[in-house]
Amino acid sequence: MGYKSVRGPAQTEIVIKRSRFIAHVAPVSTEAEAVAFIQRIRTEHAEATHNCYAYKAGNAVRLSDDGEPSGTAGRPIFDVIEKQAISDVCVVVTRYFGGILLGAGGLVRAYSQSAAAGVEAAGVAETVPALDLRLTLDYGLVGKVQYLLEQVGALTLDSQYGHEVTVDCRILGAWEADLLAQLQDLSAGRIQVERLRELNVGGDLRPLHD
Repeated sequence: MGYKSVRGPAQTEIVIKRSRFIAHVAPVSTEAEAVAFIQRIRTEHAEATHNCYAYKAGNAVRLSDDGEPSGTAGRPIFDVIEKQAISDVCVVVTRYFGGILLGAGGLVRAYSQSAAAGVEAAGVAETVPALDLRLTLDYGLVGKVQYLLEQVGALTLDSQYGHEVTVDCRILGAWEADLLAQLQDLSAGRIQVERLRELNVGGDLRPLHD
């Protein structure tokens, strides 16, 4: 099943009453990737006053105020993720204190604004289920198979020519049954089909992040 996610990593910065708020956004597939990203930002910005974050990776959801008053940082960042209805994303907002207190309301607005700017810079797109297949076939079938793949909008990933021909391709999940049936009819069952992996992709069959 498809879902929305960020297209790729991004970083933005805003200044509010002399405090710098730097949003770091990254696509993550697992909680371990999210934790590693947070640690990298903490290391890079070890001198920062706060490194607050929120992430949604698979079924894992975490948020942190990192020393800011409770509910003023992690929750506003997470609310941006929820409002955009995106998954597999981690947002870290680094703050360098500028000497002027913002108050609870001001902090909520600042972290929300910063996270929203970061997500906007990263870009959001709908994903759809797809799968990678490996076709093994005789040379005499190459032209017909290539034409068929073009007809179903498949993306050819790789072709190898040896004793037989192998074609790695990516198709939308919704096309799988129809493609397999057509390959069967085309070759009387002489084309071998191997499933390589399932994934979610953008409209051009390329992963938003891998």
